[in-house]
Amino acid sequence: MIRAVIFDMDGTLIDTEKYYRIFWPKALEAYGYTMTDEQALTMRSLGRPFAPRQLGDWYGEEFDYYAVRKKRKELMEEALDRDGIKCKPGAVELLEDLKKRHITTAVATATDLERTEKYLTLTGIRPYFEKLISATMVAEGKPSPDIYLYACGQLGLAPEVCMAVEDSPNGVLSAYRAGCKVVMVPDQTQPDAELKKCLYACVPTLAEISHLV
Repeated sequence: MIRAVIFDMDGTLIDTEKYYRIFWPKALEAYGYTMTDEQALTMRSLGRPFAPRQLGDWYGEEFDYYAVRKKRKELMEEALDRDGIKCKPGAVELLEDLKKRHITTAVATATDLERTEKYLTLTGIRPYFEKLISATMVAEGKPSPDIYLYACGQLGLAPEVCMAVEDSPNGVLSAYRAGCKVVMVPDQTQPDAELKKCLYACVPTLAEISHLV
């Protein structure tokens, strides 16, 4: 029996994952580097210490991860302020259904807590969540299981009674390694054969999740 649903945010609840794919390469370009689309996709939901390590492997020990990340955040915020933020299809309907059924909901995201609060408030869905968990609260970000183990602990629930909803490979691996039942709603890419082994289900939209809970 599922007692809680823990959601990733970017690309799962709100339509922001595409901006990471756009603005990591643009931020790198500002510092004289080139990033392929495949590399940009690899960065989705990749947390500390894995993101700095990955970029260091690609661009060398001299690479200033924090300066480039700061530039990416600035570019992304400009775009979000200009374009606005939209929920993914089916998000509000699913959250309303879970609320009516008294199923606890939480967020586990690679995004810092300040921006998480901002984005969820702007989209009007902040009140649905009992807990907001940021990767900044744990030692290691996704794909480490830390964030989901911490989220389950904060909810006072065992991972096996928690469903995790994710859109990216790094997020899926994090939740799977923590012992959650993982449902993937693919955003930028579909799961490969290996990732499918980690999934409880894979559905095209959030609207398809209610019957799984």
